[in-house]
Amino acid sequence: MTLGPSNIGYTKEAPDLLKRYESFSGDQVHAHWRALFPAPPGRVLDIGAGTGRDAAWFASLGYDVLAVEPTDALRDGAQALHPEPEITWLDDRLPDLPHVVAGNQTYDMVMMNAVWMHLTADERAHGLSVIAALMNPGSRLFMSQRHGPIPEGRRMFDVTGEETITRGAELNLSVLFHQRSGSILGENRKRGVEWTCLVFEKT
Repeated sequence: MTLGPSNIGYTKEAPDLLKRYESFSGDQVHAHWRALFPAPPGRVLDIGAGTGRDAAWFASLGYDVLAVEPTDALRDGAQALHPEPEITWLDDRLPDLPHVVAGNQTYDMVMMNAVWMHLTADERAHGLSVIAALMNPGSRLFMSQRHGPIPEGRRMFDVTGEETITRGAELNLSVLFHQRSGSILGENRKRGVEWTCLVFEKT
């Protein structure tokens, strides 16, 4: 995989992230929208799966998971940490997701945790159309967007929940949940980091 500006920072920080991200459970991170998960069994597309924490949690809940992660160091570490047979790992990236699309599968749930702000406005517009095409009718898309100071070595852009809701409506994605709140990490809260959380359903 060729490193791009959006994930080179994650490559350098992978050893630390594999410890830090795993210090929180899926129950903790996703408590605010857990009630909106579709009932298992089903297929989950986890885009930007990182350390595999969420993919492993989804597997424990009864889902089959396609975990997409473009950063080799994170993906390799995640596979070692989470060898669950219900998880399939894939090297792919937004906005095109060519390998996911080539799999000719659709999904009951899509998770994009801390991914969307890495894309430009044009990439977001195209990426959302690609994702919508991978969703079954009634499928739900869970998305978190980071706001605040940009960490060194990261590529991030301004994005709003309102922008995403407007684009989603054009793709038959109806918003079910929209919440903006502070980071769960104390250090990030002090720095003014906030998150917008969105859930869409494909009609």
